Amino acid sequence: MLSIRELFKIAVERNASDLHLVVGLTPILRISGQLVDINKGPIRKTTTSSLDIQTDEASNTLLFPVVKNKDIEDIIKDVLTKGQQEKFYENKDLDFSLSLEEGRFRGNLSFEKGNLKLVARIINFKCPSLEEINMPEITKELLNSNQGLILVTGPTGSGKSTTLAAMINYINKTRAANIVTLEDPIEFIFKPEKSIITQRQLGTDMVSFPSGLKHILRQDPDIIMVGEMRDLETISTAITLAETGHLILATLHTYSAVQTIDRIIDIFPPYQQSQVKSQLSLILKAVISQKLLPKLGGGRVAAREVMIRNDAVSNLIREHKIAQIKNVIETNYQNGMVSFPRAIKDLYSQDLITEEVAQAQMEDPGVLV
Repeated sequence: MLSIRELFKIAVERNASDLHLVVGLTPILRISGQLVDINKGPIRKTTTSSLDIQTDEASNTLLFPVVKNKDIEDIIKDVLTKGQQEKFYENKDLDFSLSLEEGRFRGNLSFEKGNLKLVARIINFKCPSLEEINMPEITKELLNSNQGLILVTGPTGSGKSTTLAAMINYINKTRAANIVTLEDPIEFIFKPEKSIITQRQLGTDMVSFPSGLKHILRQDPDIIMVGEMRDLETISTAITLAETGHLILATLHTYSAVQTIDRIIDIFPPYQQSQVKSQLSLILKAVISQKLLPKLGGGRVAAREVMIRNDAVSNLIREHKIAQIKNVIETNYQNGMVSFPRAIKDLYSQDLITEEVAQAQMEDPGVLV
């Protein structure tokens, strides 16, 4: 049978970001953004397989068989509690986290065409610093604030959780604060240094994000991290908490500052939107939107748009001229704001991405010249 521990060990060795187990295919890794058959990559000498898996000695590669339903069934029994198993088979989907000697992993179980499917994200044991993920310097100034709403946005797999973890890590090392995180599932494990850090996981420590936020004020928080603002109630409560003297860090699956603000406003019923615009114009501190690009020499690097609320942004939000915020970002580079075109251009000038990658991201490739 396939051992999830063996698969995770190989994934970590090859610096993969994800592992895919799909019935009828051999295990697939995502490395530097590309999907790669696990049998196509070399296996290091440190890997010792206790499994009945053949090895091609000539090419020093493993020869994993195709995944069967039974393989994933065995993994489910191995890594999930009985309660988690019952929940999965009832709901047909399950997010979970797993901590092994090989590393930490965030998994998702689902069905496709009646077959089981497992996708796991590999999480580094070491919590990253802001410098290690090349966050802009203005981020530290934002995180020194005592209240407001800071949003990290981007598509799935763009590194939002890693960015949030680096932010929490910075606060933990520099401030004495009570930090409460609401996550689904818990990914990075924080070791309290100057701060108190309480991490709550959906399903085991709270019923839902709205219920977790509803009672959070009685936990005396200074900083609240919300893994994902998924619905109206969560967004509404997060805005209220930011108004009442807390620093809120959260994520949204949006691609830019303009789309993020539009999404928040549009999720509210029309009769509340005027109030929400007024609230956002006061409590929104910044929107950091990111996407990962292939890095020159291997790996990936983040391109980030940074919008910081100033008087101009506040006025445009109140007057619902959201599209014009893009112009404010473009003209405030010296004040810490960065547009996506500028971010792409900076990465290219630093020889972090190729010209081909840069031009593919540009609305006007001529801007690179």
